[in-house]
Amino acid sequence: MKTLFVSSRPVSWVNTAYPFAAAYFLATGRIDWVFAVGTLFFLIPYNLAMYGINDVFDYESDLLNARKGGIEGAVLDRSHHRFILVSAVVSVVPFVVVLLTQGGVLANVVLGISLFAVLAYSAPGLRFKERPFLDSITSSTHFVSPAVYALVLVNAPFTPGIWAFLAAFFLWGMGSHAFGAVQDIIPDREGGLASIGTVLGARATVGFAVFCYAGAGVLMLFTAVPLAAVLAVPYLVNTVPYLRLSDANSEQANVAWKRFLWLNYLSGFLATLALIWLATGHGG
Repeated sequence: MKTLFVSSRPVSWVNTAYPFAAAYFLATGRIDWVFAVGTLFFLIPYNLAMYGINDVFDYESDLLNARKGGIEGAVLDRSHHRFILVSAVVSVVPFVVVLLTQGGVLANVVLGISLFAVLAYSAPGLRFKERPFLDSITSSTHFVSPAVYALVLVNAPFTPGIWAFLAAFFLWGMGSHAFGAVQDIIPDREGGLASIGTVLGARATVGFAVFCYAGAGVLMLFTAVPLAAVLAVPYLVNTVPYLRLSDANSEQANVAWKRFLWLNYLSGFLATLALIWLATGHGG
């Protein structure tokens, strides 16, 4: 259980469960058993599959990465790899079977895309994480798709404000993945791995992340809670100082990445306040 717990990266559980739960509740105004099942699925099994598969198939490169082996990713003995993969499948399947019975065709397609993105990012033969730009797109899909799935599951209307929010969320996800790739440029190159970071280099990748965060902030101005655009500011403050970072010193971005992990909790708290304000009828 300790192995599974570490491999699922509990510090990031909320990043996938929260989007589903918030979207479902705001669209329906209720907390029912489908809400509970979906939230629990995106809280633990989904993350065990996503990060467990990654830990297994990134094992060789993770051995070269000094930041792995703790809160930012497990380095597990080969003897545990089969156990992790089997556990991921066993934990995911029951939830997926139940959820498939609750949604229409479109909802099931969205769920399928979400699960495919989880598999495709790290699994051999696909390895989207080694396809520059597609790696950031796939990673962002991991976090945005639970919200999209919740909205489609309950047949919520996709208003211009919802589209603006989802687009902002997607840009945030791409920017976050890109910035996270900066700190791994050297170990990825040594391990023969490609990424948006190894292709663009540190400066350009940080610049791309800043562009995505700024774009997300602008898009939030067109949502029902335009004041939420300020949520982009802490991320910009965290990344802008690294715009002149060189490839040789790219590991220095790890300091900001650690701040990013906790910034998500601050942003989640502030976003919750905004959602409560919206749910009480102040957002129109």
